[in-house]
Amino acid sequence: MLSLLLRLASVLALTVGLSGCNLGSTAAPTSSEPPAVSEAAPTDRFGMQVARYRVERGTVRRGETFSNLLDSYGLEYQTILALAEAAKPAFEVQDLRFGRPYRVYINPWLQQPAYVVYSMSETRYVVFDVRRPSRSAVRTREVTRTWERIEGRVQGSLYQSLVQNGGPPLLALRLSEVFAWQIDFFRLQANDTFQLVYERRTIDGEEAQPGAIVAARVRHRGKDYYAFRFESAASEADYYNREGESLRRQLLKAPLQYSRISSGFTNRRFHPILKEYRPHRGTDYAAPRGTPVRSVGSGVVQFAGYDGPNGNYVKIRHNGTYASGYLHLASIAVAPGEQVSQGERIGTVGSTGRSTGPHLDYRLWKHGTPVNPYTLELPPSQPVPLLYREAFKRTVAALLPRLQSRASPVFASSRTAPGLATAPRHGSPLASFSTRGLR
Repeated sequence: MLSLLLRLASVLALTVGLSGCNLGSTAAPTSSEPPAVSEAAPTDRFGMQVARYRVERGTVRRGETFSNLLDSYGLEYQTILALAEAAKPAFEVQDLRFGRPYRVYINPWLQQPAYVVYSMSETRYVVFDVRRPSRSAVRTREVTRTWERIEGRVQGSLYQSLVQNGGPPLLALRLSEVFAWQIDFFRLQANDTFQLVYERRTIDGEEAQPGAIVAARVRHRGKDYYAFRFESAASEADYYNREGESLRRQLLKAPLQYSRISSGFTNRRFHPILKEYRPHRGTDYAAPRGTPVRSVGSGVVQFAGYDGPNGNYVKIRHNGTYASGYLHLASIAVAPGEQVSQGERIGTVGSTGRSTGPHLDYRLWKHGTPVNPYTLELPPSQPVPLLYREAFKRTVAALLPRLQSRASPVFASSRTAPGLATAPRHGSPLASFSTRGLR
């Protein structure tokens, strides 16, 4: 009898033990944190251990506010306010921009956001810590900078030629801006050539938008044009020719950045509407409707409105010598008496007035007389200050060989000369320099 009771107690004890084990294995976890991972676990570009979270990606929608964005994830209004306050003054949530990307790192246990990362730019982002708003902060991603050399021959457009030779598309715009006062890039000829050195930028091994053009040489219509970027303590960085003269002029060569000339300045042109030969004292640019039109120089708007055959028309007085006109606009962005800056948007291409299609008729007057802007030589702005001439000469001496002939694929690391364009202000060594071939 005793042995039977002992066996029964043993069975009961085993049953209770097994039941306890089963309950322990199915009970909800007591921690609200996602499973811990090794410190060596992979992190994304923002330093987050993605294995711990469910990551949702998105872009800011038009008209979306910081509150709208986070409210859609169930965050309380007080938490949203605390996050917004914690990011100040480095980031104001009112600066949320349409189209910028963000990521939400969701705790898989609680099904709630743990972090929100908003990309302010390629290099800067803000991490919002939902559970501990005071730890929210703006951070930066490290940018690796090297100098890259590209050369090519113009076949088609400058844009096509640069891309075909391995250059980022943005360089076409940058190069046209550097030589905006010397070269009309709408009149480039086949077999014109270019060589340029620019700052190549990568972030975490990924290609980023290129930095500034350091030096450039364009051979156009048999003439060489040089540009060297130089920054002195007396002024911001600017571009100069080999002699240290500024490339800036009183007036830009063209009021559009990308277009083609459909009709030039002439004393005898067959008018497509009036069907007779008449002088055409302007330059017609064929461009899509809505293309931005910029003022070729700083000045005061003399007229802005509808003017019969001229259509929507803007006239700007630049100084006592020069004035410019912009005809057949679709829209006007300035008013009479308004002060405008060189390169400022004043309207868009259209086909108003006596016009057969979208284009810009650009006029330039000197002392009230129409002149051809492409045969006009304008004096340069201020040259390199005398105090920095020697530093500028060293810059040119260092960069000129890299523009005049094909360089070896990689240059050894070297400390940049004083004033050299893309070196940090305190002058750190140049990591590497590569070149891309002529096509």
